Formats: sequence, C-alpha cells, structure tokens
Amino acid sequence: MTVSGSSAPYPVIVLDETGQVMELNDAAARLLPATAGRAPEPPSWLADAHADRTAHSGPVTGRMGGHAYSAHRSPLPDGATAWWLVEETAYLAAVDELGVERRRTRFLAQASSALLASLNLDRCMEVTAQLAAEHLADAALVIAPAAGLKFPTVTCDAQGRVRRFVTQAEPGSVPGLAEALRGFPPVPSRWIDPAQAPAWLVPEGFGPVGSIAITPLPGHGVSAGALVLLRRTENERFSESEEAFAGLFAARSGAAMSAARLYAEQAAISDVLMRELLPPVLASVEGVEFAGRYRPSADGDRVGGDFYDVHPPTEESTETLAVLGDVCGKGLEAAVLTGKIRNTVQALLPMADDHGRLLRLLNNALLNSHQTRFATLVLASARREGSEVVLRLTAAGHAAPLVVRRDGTVEETGTGGSLIGVLPKVTSRTVTVRLGPGETCLLYTDGITEARGGPMGDAMFGEDRLRRTLTECAGLPAEAVVERVQMLASQWVGDQRHDDMAVVAVTAPRGAHLSAVDGTTRGRYTA
Repeated sequence: MTVSGSSAPYPVIVLDETGQVMELNDAAARLLPATAGRAPEPPSWLADAHADRTAHSGPVTGRMGGHAYSAHRSPLPDGATAWWLVEETAYLAAVDELGVERRRTRFLAQASSALLASLNLDRCMEVTAQLAAEHLADAALVIAPAAGLKFPTVTCDAQGRVRRFVTQAEPGSVPGLAEALRGFPPVPSRWIDPAQAPAWLVPEGFGPVGSIAITPLPGHGVSAGALVLLRRTENERFSESEEAFAGLFAARSGAAMSAARLYAEQAAISDVLMRELLPPVLASVEGVEFAGRYRPSADGDRVGGDFYDVHPPTEESTETLAVLGDVCGKGLEAAVLTGKIRNTVQALLPMADDHGRLLRLLNNALLNSHQTRFATLVLASARREGSEVVLRLTAAGHAAPLVVRRDGTVEETGTGGSLIGVLPKVTSRTVTVRLGPGETCLLYTDGITEARGGPMGDAMFGEDRLRRTLTECAGLPAEAVVERVQMLASQWVGDQRHDDMAVVAVTAPRGAHLSAVDGTTRGRYTA
C-alpha cells in the first residue's frame, strides 16, 4: 500500500509489526517531520495502541502538535497497520465546553435551591459566600448595603470557615465596590489590583492574593450588595467565561437576598401592625375583675374577626367600658375591619355614657368606609357601687350576655339590637344588671356556641352546654371563668375547623372567700 502524496483526506501513518514508521503521506509528514536523517517516530499514545494487540479495534485518541486526534486502524496484508488520523480538536473542545456548561447549570440549579430554602437574610449571605468560595474562587466576601454607616459582611475561605463582621470602611477606598453597592446604573464585574485591597477585604491566613474581582449582586430594583472573589497567586486568573458565570451566580444570589430582605421588612411591618390588633391582657379596673380569652379560627393565625377591649374610666365618664365584637369573616381581612372598629370606639369614648349614640356613630363610620363586611357588638359599662357592680349592657346584633349568680343560676340579659355596618340606622336596647360579690357577667361570640364537635363531630356546643358550664363556675374569679369556658369549647371542637372564639368575663369583687369541703365539691361562701 502506498500512501505518499496528498490524495488521502487525512494524515496516514503506516507502522510495521514492530511499530516503526514505514510510510507517511504528506499531511502526516508535516505532523511527524524527520530529524537529522532519522525516520520519524510515532507519538507514544499511538505506539502503545499499536503494540497492544489485545486492544479493541476502535479508535484511540491523543494529541500531536497541540491538536487532538483520533486514530483509526486499518490492517494491511503484509502485517503492517495504517493509522488514519482524524483531527478532533474542535469537537473535543466543544465536548469539554458542554461538560463545563452542564456542570455549571447543575451548580446554578443547586445554588438556587439552597438560596431559596431560607428567607433569612443572614443565612442567604452565608450560603452565597460558601458556594462562591467552593465553586468560583479560593475565598469570597458578601457585602450587604449599609445599615447606617455599617456594612454587614460575610466571608468564607477555601476551608469553608464562615465569619461575620461589620465594616465601617468607606466603599470608595476599594475600586468598584461603591458602584457595585449602589446598584444603578448596572455595572459589570470589576478587576482590582490586589495591592489596592485593604486588609479587611482579605481573609486571615489567605496568603498572597493573585486576583480579585468585585461583582454586583442585583436585587429587585435595588442593589442587594456586592460579591468579592479572591484567588491565590498560584491559581489562574478569572477567564471571560468564568466572569460571566460568576455574574449568573450573582444574579441568583442577589435575587434571593433581595427577597429575604423584603420578607424581613414586611415581617417587621406585619409584626408592628399585629401587635396593635392582638387582644389586650385584661386585669382589674376600679376594683372590677375583667378577664378575656381569644382563639383564632386557624392555629397559624394570631388575629381574626373576634375582638375585645376594656377602656378604663375617662374624665367624661366614671364607668369602665368593655367591648366584645365579631366581624363577619375570618383571617386578615376581618382583622383589618376589627382594627378599624377598635380605633373608632376608642375615639368615641367620650360618648360612652350613651351606648345608642356610640353605636350610631360607629355604624356611620363603617357605612362611609365602603367596606362590605358587617359586625356584631356588645357593650358593657361597669361601675362600683359598694360591694356590687352595676352594668349597663347593650347588644347590637350580638348574643345577649349571660349572668352567673352566686347560687349557680344562669340568667340571660334582655339586651338586643341590629347589626353594625349594614343599615343606615341602628336600633339597640340597653339594660342594667347588678352583680353581687363573686357574680359574673359573660360576654361571648358565636364561635363558642356554634363550635361543632363532640363524640360524633357534628354537634354544636350550644347555649345549653354553655349555661351548664357557667353553673359550674359560680363564685370563681373572672380569669377562671374564661379559662374554663375556652378550654371546654376547644376540647369540644378538637382538631376540627371552627370559627374565631372570644369570651370576656366581668366579675364583682368578692367580699368573702371560697372554701372547699373535701377538695372536690364546689366551694361555698364563708364570711
């Protein structure tokens, strides 16, 4: 076989049985030129493949002259072998690049999952620094925008050691840092001379710095901070593709940090508003005991449509005003109207001597707010008269309060009226009730009586069961009464869905104390 000349489309090398070069075509001769009159020698990877007779007949790969080739064998009749060389430099480079891109894609997906696993800003900064130090550089810093004049910073070295600190350094002292933290207009990654890096920018024990890149962390319309990548002198500088890849990672990190910061801000705002909506802690006012209990319809909620308040006497009134209400609906929307009603009642306290007028003004305020929900309400104005408490009670679309007498008798008060926030005019009827020492008036929402549960799971707690519960509470302090009612109603519904529940007890001071006969029977009054 003669392969000399240039007719063959690929370089061809013919080796005899011992591996010596017998013949080359022009293309192969340019790859393996003869030196000093000596015959050219095949590359070691090709010689090894030729010598291994047990090897698979498939192609082998190797490099020659800075290029990658695959060699395909063709046995010849005289025992020699012709090796056809096909250049695959571009193909292998594409395969390597595809592998790199696949690894980077997997990393970005994993990074996104890790970053979005928490809405805690500190945790997002730590994860960003750890991932960057592990996959992009020898060390990384994440610098958040300033809180005042301080910049929260997280650093991570190649060993995965994370350190948090606050720097008060001027960003302008580090080239590119101020622009990255500003976030607008968008800026690319910035290379800086390691000699210009301040001491706080380089982790302790890092060693000589070879290269530093500062990459912005873009957030939702504002900068989420800056990512600083550091490599040692023995490692290569960042390539263009690595710089672009770092930008993709920074975009995901910045989005996660920005979301965490927004969540923290919204949570702080919600916390402030929620504290204003939470039912207050009740205590004795002017010698009259007040106690309340509230349970929202969903265990995850803290507020809902039921509410209560107790307003001490003012300059215009000598009475303490207790308010218990039920807004139509559940959850946050009902809680918003709850807050409005509570604030409006607070503003109308100078009119509290006239329950009917207060309810009319409140009704007008709700009608003018263009809201579509309504509410029921009960007002209880209490004042001491010697050892008794005089109550003025007015219900507006609400269940009339119940009174527990000293002997365990439960009486329904005769108050009533129309809903609040529905009709242009409201009607109401105010009644006066006297409580003797130790006697209690219970204000409650329909979440108590309409709670469904019991042995079969579909029976209502009901007013009769509530009355029997109150009979057992005769003579108990206000705190014990509401605790007992709320506990039994909660046990009745179990884990089932239920409406908001709220109860308020108003108890006259006891001029006598309770004694128990045998520790189990109901106590009796003794002087």
